[in-house]
Amino acid sequence: MQGAQYTMMHLAGYPRVRLGHFPTPLEPLPNLTRYLGGPSLYIKRDDCTGLATGGNKTRKLEFLVADALAQGADMLITQGAVQSNHVRQTIAAAARYGLQCKVLLEDRHPQADEDYRESGNVMLDLLLGGDIAARLPAGTPMQQAMDELAAQMREQGNKPYVIPGGGSNPVGALGYVACAQELITQTFDLGLHVDALIHATGSAGTQAGLVTGLAASNSGIPVIGVSVRADRAAQEETVWELTQATRDHLGLAQTSVRREDIVVDDGYVGAGYGMASDGMVEAVRLVAELEGILLDPVYSGKAMAGLIAQIRAGRYTEDQNIVFLHTGGAVALFAYRSVFNKAAVQAA
Repeated sequence: MQGAQYTMMHLAGYPRVRLGHFPTPLEPLPNLTRYLGGPSLYIKRDDCTGLATGGNKTRKLEFLVADALAQGADMLITQGAVQSNHVRQTIAAAARYGLQCKVLLEDRHPQADEDYRESGNVMLDLLLGGDIAARLPAGTPMQQAMDELAAQMREQGNKPYVIPGGGSNPVGALGYVACAQELITQTFDLGLHVDALIHATGSAGTQAGLVTGLAASNSGIPVIGVSVRADRAAQEETVWELTQATRDHLGLAQTSVRREDIVVDDGYVGAGYGMASDGMVEAVRLVAELEGILLDPVYSGKAMAGLIAQIRAGRYTEDQNIVFLHTGGAVALFAYRSVFNKAAVQAA
């Protein structure tokens, strides 16, 4: 076990439903490791959580849905971008537990084509029985819009439970505190010393949970979030605020997690959230062709682009071990068909 001390946090006291297939695999990436000639690479397969094609939101929803049921809710309300993985998994979780689900979609992609608007996650949202209550323009205050929708539903006699975008609040972040404990156990069983854990950071719940779980357990594993939307300063502040709230929700000492534990690399956002970048396209194609694993174009593709660039820049040595957390979302590849078709033509 890494670190001089190890403290396992007890999460059994927090309400939780079962939605995912856990533990998710921790696998080596031997071909990508050889191709890049850098550190030994491993992948934590949270694309294999199982809920409606899986993804990282499943862990959060186990705690969020349990909280909703404990409060007597009969409806979930949430929001996300048009191709939101969180929205798709929330609708699936609602279906599993017999809840209604209404969602608000924000159109953050200024040049979206029909594939983006109707395929991928949107198709599955409808197939899973979700009610897309509205599609709103970019910049809409989405929390306010959800609160207004919830008020309307209460007037109609429903008992809605509002889940923030990405499921990112202290309740949802417990899912990644649990993941941190799972990863610690897996690396111990493998005898694997991990020098860094890399993942995509957006709504901040995944990173806040991981940092809380790993730091408070004295694991010695640093977490590096590759931003998919905000600049470093803004994203680190968002993660830090949620980390503090998660720590307090768990009743941990303030000194258990430090501000310097929050690290974000913002060099791979590209033109903006959900906007394709050359680095993302290369990363998705490399991992598919070398390892037979599908990343997604919004989160894991950009995070992997960041990891590849860091390796090429000599940030890590050959004797180090780096774990990449795959947050799922390959369904969104269908919405980016034109991007990958264009890249294929240019490469020919």
